[in-house]
Formats: sequence, C-alpha cells, structure tokens
Amino acid sequence: MPGWQTFYHDLNDKNFEIISIAQDTGGAKDAAPWITAAKPDYTALVDDKHLVTQLYNMVNVPTAVWINEKGMIVRPNEVAYVDNRYKAMHGVDAGPYLDAIRDWVANGDRSAFVMREQEVKERLKPPSAERAMADTEFALAEYLHKNGKGEDAIAHFKEAQRLDPDNWNYKRQAWALSDAEKNYGTTFMKEVQKLNGKPYYPPRKLPDVKKQPN
Repeated sequence: MPGWQTFYHDLNDKNFEIISIAQDTGGAKDAAPWITAAKPDYTALVDDKHLVTQLYNMVNVPTAVWINEKGMIVRPNEVAYVDNRYKAMHGVDAGPYLDAIRDWVANGDRSAFVMREQEVKERLKPPSAERAMADTEFALAEYLHKNGKGEDAIAHFKEAQRLDPDNWNYKRQAWALSDAEKNYGTTFMKEVQKLNGKPYYPPRKLPDVKKQPN
C-alpha cells in the first residue's frame, strides 16, 4: 500500500483515483491493521465475501481494473504490482504497467492502453460453469468458517480449488484460515515452487508503445 500511496500522490491532482479492496475472509480484523499502518489517502475497502473476486473474475492479488469517468471498464482485470520486490518469484515487471497508467491519466480515451469496446468484451467473457460452481463452493465454505464450522468448511474450500485450480485468491484464503500443511498438504510457497517458473497470473498484454522523451 505505501507504494500505491506514493503513486497516488503523483497523480491524484489529474482526475485519478484509486479504490483498493482487500479480499480477506477475516474482514476488517485481518485487513484493517495493514490499512491503518499504511494511512492511505485513497479509498480503501474490505470485501470479506470476495464479491469483487467473483464479479470481476479475479484469480489473484494484486489485480487492477481501469474504470473511466463514465463508469466503463477500459482495461479488465490484470496483474498490477506497484514495485518489483517479488519479481524473482512471479516474473512480472511493474514498470510498464505503471507507465501505462500514467499514459492513461495523461491522455484519457486517446491512450494506446485503453482497450476498445470490442476488445473489452472479448476479455470479459462470462465465467465458466466450473468457475460459477467454484464461487458457490467457496461462498459455502466461508459461511461455514464464519459460523464456527471450520472443519466442515475444508471440504468445500478444496472443491472450490478443484473446480477452479488457477484461482489463487481461493487457495490463499483457504490456506490462511487453517493449518495449510495439515488440512491441505501444502503451502503457498510450495505451490508456487511446483509451477517451476510458470506464471500464476494470466499473461499481461500491453501494447508496445515507445515512451516519448520529456
């Protein structure tokens, strides 16, 4: 969050806003200490039901969506790191994406990084039947966990992972809510290592635009 705070300060006088949404089943209890410590000037929300994950078909964090002044999505969800501290693990360079945001802020709809309506529609495909069932299983698991039935929730967390194996949001939350080694036979880092270099984000597709000299 501190990185986004700095980025926001650089651009917030240019009609640019950030809304961050923590995807934490534990809600404010888990997310609030991080938000309080960061002291962001931008809007910071907590989504303990993972509605944003489901509505925007997100599979990991950090993920961002660009929405223009008319409320229209002009870039659907994609990986959005603010720095390269974890680049050795995920292999994603933060710089090009941050430059793309700056270009969008400067040029609006004329930015080369703004997707045209047809391209947005192609990227925003309806979720598959498996994803829809995974969302249902995950919601049921969350309900059970929040109502003191953590052991019963595990089977449904596992089923959500089986139905949508590329959804790291669902994996990470399930593992964080119990003993991952004991109940799932794994950990986040073990699963990342199993990928053996394969990215756990869908590839980011930015147009090849040369930066103009200042």
